[in-house]
Amino acid sequence: MSTSGSSLQKTKFQKKRLTQDQVRVLEASFNAGKKLEPELKFQLARQLGVPPRQIAIWYQNKRARWKNQSMELDYSALQLRLEVTLADNKQLERQVENLRVELQRAQDAAVFSNRAPAHVPVPQPYYDGGAGRWGNGEALELEELYACLLLGTNKGSNYGQSLEDRDFVWL
Repeated sequence: MSTSGSSLQKTKFQKKRLTQDQVRVLEASFNAGKKLEPELKFQLARQLGVPPRQIAIWYQNKRARWKNQSMELDYSALQLRLEVTLADNKQLERQVENLRVELQRAQDAAVFSNRAPAHVPVPQPYYDGGAGRWGNGEALELEELYACLLLGTNKGSNYGQSLEDRDFVWL
């Protein structure tokens, strides 16, 4: 009895392979609509001569393959966008580095031009004898004197002024 029972199960669950023509009809139907409505399932089953369950399983498998293909395409598109963005980012980083170098050069040049031009300047101080007075007669602190010597100003006190507000006298 076990041999006859197993042979019945094999014939009961055996399904027919779809022909190329049947697959073409199912493909056309799937391309028209990804969702299988019950009406359409029975209509296709009658038209193709296969059980409705086989139509439903074919649609389910086709949707799974279609979804995987869509995800692969989306992944490829995202990967391409990522590569382009990374290349743009690398280019922008190089530009930022070039601008930093350029800025540093400009700052170095500005500092150099304010401190020591190509010809060595001789500051023209206005010193009032041994009274320790500078410029307009104000008494200067040691820190201000040092700043005046470094900057070579012709005014008494530039302490706290920006470089643009200071008067420089270079010979």
